[in-house]
Amino acid sequence: MRDFSDDLSELRRRVEGARGYLKVDDARTRIGQLEVEVSKPDLWDDQDRARRVNTELAQLQEDVTLVDQLDGTVSDLETLAELAREESDESVEGEIVTGLHALGRELDTLELRALFTGEHDDRDAICTVNSGAGGTDAQDWTNMLLRMYLRWAERRGFATEIDEVSPGTEAGLSSATFTVKGRYAFGLLASERGVHRLIRISPFDANARRQTAFASFDAVPSLDDAEVPEIDPSDLRIDTYRSSGAGGQHVNVTDSAVRITHVPTGVVVSCQNERSQTQNKARAMHILAARLAERQRQEREAELEALAGDKRDVAFGNQIRTYTLHPYQLVKDERTRHETGNVQAVLDGDLDGFIESYLQWRRQGA
Repeated sequence: MRDFSDDLSELRRRVEGARGYLKVDDARTRIGQLEVEVSKPDLWDDQDRARRVNTELAQLQEDVTLVDQLDGTVSDLETLAELAREESDESVEGEIVTGLHALGRELDTLELRALFTGEHDDRDAICTVNSGAGGTDAQDWTNMLLRMYLRWAERRGFATEIDEVSPGTEAGLSSATFTVKGRYAFGLLASERGVHRLIRISPFDANARRQTAFASFDAVPSLDDAEVPEIDPSDLRIDTYRSSGAGGQHVNVTDSAVRITHVPTGVVVSCQNERSQTQNKARAMHILAARLAERQRQEREAELEALAGDKRDVAFGNQIRTYTLHPYQLVKDERTRHETGNVQAVLDGDLDGFIESYLQWRRQGA
């Protein structure tokens, strides 16, 4: 009978580590306080506060339950291994090995949480893709990036909402804004901010020549209503227009799209997904507030890369990642050096390896 003592000890150590970085003991205390708040009959008199209380309570309960379940799984495996060793029963060895591997994978996922260092990493993410150098190929590449991130979100069980798309002149997209909704969406997607380069045989070149195209991705954390910075209405220029482009593929085509320009900063946001002009304006204001808050945080931070990273031209030499489809197949991150030859899987949303590598790289202070 194989000795699993070292494997089980390592898993036990990792579970205790999770208990530490998730602050489970503090969470139990806070849950008791929040449960008192939830039980108050006047809680929903202030709906924003009620939502915050219920969200915090649900998240803390999720953390505590998860660690308790992992602890119980380790205990079950320890008991099973002890009984098998005492009775020299090798028939359960496969069951133990399967359990060890499954628990290890769960801990691998959970331990990403220890790599989040930002104040807003647990928030929803408001994301933007923009075409850069490369003409029609760049606009097509922007559409491919949008699809890639939507697929990634779907794989992780996150909800998504398209807020605005601007079609390209011949194909693809000039830009798109979308929201990824789920716990730690921003913490994960912050690793993707930057310029993405595509190298391929252009489908728009009659001579089938290899072309390089660039597009950028950015993300800011979504804000609660109570956190929205004060915006002077006189600083805004609000335009309405008819939405156009992808229609049923991405957005509802209406006559009520809204574009808001914050004149002092030049920040421009648009929304065309909602059914009414009022709803589009409210959503655009939410996106604008999130971007202005991010801008304010950048100004307060000594390190501009803390939340927003470098702002560079969307062109050669500034890419964070290169996607090569010809003459060979390779996706390579220029920061972490993480790479894979399965380009299609990446374009279908298999980004977790790149995200994990970035979080580890950032933690090491590279």
